[in-house]
Amino acid sequence: MKFLDLDASASEPLYRQIYTRLRNAITDGLLQAGDRIPAARALALELGLARGTVESAYALLVAEGYVEARGQAGTVVTSALARRTAVTPPQHPLPAHDNLGHATSSTLPFQMGIPALDAFPRKVWARLAARAVRATGPDAMIYPPWAGLPELRIAIAAYLQLSRGINCTPSQVFVTSGYRNSMELVARALLQPDDQVWVEDPGYPPTAELLRAAHLQPVPVAVDGEGLMVAHGIASAPRARAAIVTPAHQSPLCVALSLPRRLALLDWAAQAAAWVVEDDYDGEYRYQGRPLPALQSLDRNGRVLYSGTFSKVLFPAIRLAYLVVPPAQVPRFDEISRTFAAGGATLMQQIVADFMNEGHFARHIQRMRRLYGERRQLAANALTAVLGKHMLVDPQPGGMHLVLRMKGRHTDRTLAARMRAHGMAAHALSERGMLPHGASALLLAFTNIDTPARARALGQRILKLMD
Repeated sequence: MKFLDLDASASEPLYRQIYTRLRNAITDGLLQAGDRIPAARALALELGLARGTVESAYALLVAEGYVEARGQAGTVVTSALARRTAVTPPQHPLPAHDNLGHATSSTLPFQMGIPALDAFPRKVWARLAARAVRATGPDAMIYPPWAGLPELRIAIAAYLQLSRGINCTPSQVFVTSGYRNSMELVARALLQPDDQVWVEDPGYPPTAELLRAAHLQPVPVAVDGEGLMVAHGIASAPRARAAIVTPAHQSPLCVALSLPRRLALLDWAAQAAAWVVEDDYDGEYRYQGRPLPALQSLDRNGRVLYSGTFSKVLFPAIRLAYLVVPPAQVPRFDEISRTFAAGGATLMQQIVADFMNEGHFARHIQRMRRLYGERRQLAANALTAVLGKHMLVDPQPGGMHLVLRMKGRHTDRTLAARMRAHGMAAHALSERGMLPHGASALLLAFTNIDTPARARALGQRILKLMD
């Protein structure tokens, strides 16, 4: 049972379901001796449950010797398991290495894709970085592992199982240098020139550019309030070989792919022997209820590849992302990665692995989720107060930017161009698609807008450009 998909109607109590999930993660080796597990209060908040429910599960784990409380250090997997529990060997062994081998002031207002850098835990990061540098030995100075540092692959697999409901082994995780590198691996491993690939419309422009550069044919598929219109894709290109989607928060509309659409997409992929690439670029940031389980957690036919990134949850300069592939495709991606992978420097991968393994990553995401919820609301309120006669803020449940629908005869492209000329980052919704549509809206990031006064001042600057 997926950790974020607890079954309230099942005969097994919720606390027992949590206990079973964590126990399995420990016995399978994804959580090892000394690893911290989430605080009961934080996990209860994450799952939307009473704290007592989680504490009951933890009490069972303590009683059976799986975890132990260490005061301020938190609750950790008991050290005794280091001798009793072995890491389950992955289907394909992880090689040790292969010889083949701003500050907010530095960003523009409303710049998309930039997390709240003023809130990043620099001191913690600096301490881990310094420790990693001091520990650098000859083994860390040779060519980096072509599929990613084993420690990081293990940390990513554990994180995805506990937080995104993805049951994967470390061997399925391939560390890359970013979304573009991840898509390159997919194209080279699974697709052939002239293959058709569904892309969301409106969508993320670099996706279509990457496909064309790989001599593939992007097929625009319309998006509505429930996400990708699967029926439209089937009518347009029923024999497409793949679909690239953003199910958690559609880019750029921020809508979630509905459950019926998710199931329809998976059915199409299974019947057409096609692939689905799930781009979960900011799935952690949902402000109404808990984050949605990944689309990959519903896949029963091995057709979904999960693409994640550290750029949105840590910082873009890190240049690290990852791709989770179906078990049957691991050998093929092993082969392709030997030539085309670019997972980044070993030192950076080690720092990220330590950041995750010591619990800083999970705490950082929780803090950012609260912070972004506050900044999103204050930005929406202030911009509505100033621009309400001309624009309407879409009330979407998640994401890192606002969608401001234009009223009257104002056009998004003209206003976005004016904003860019006056030192503000802005994207026009009408520029994000290939299909004809009448939608006119501005896409404005809120992550680095920290006060209502700043939001109002920016709204006034936009208002002057509309005259």
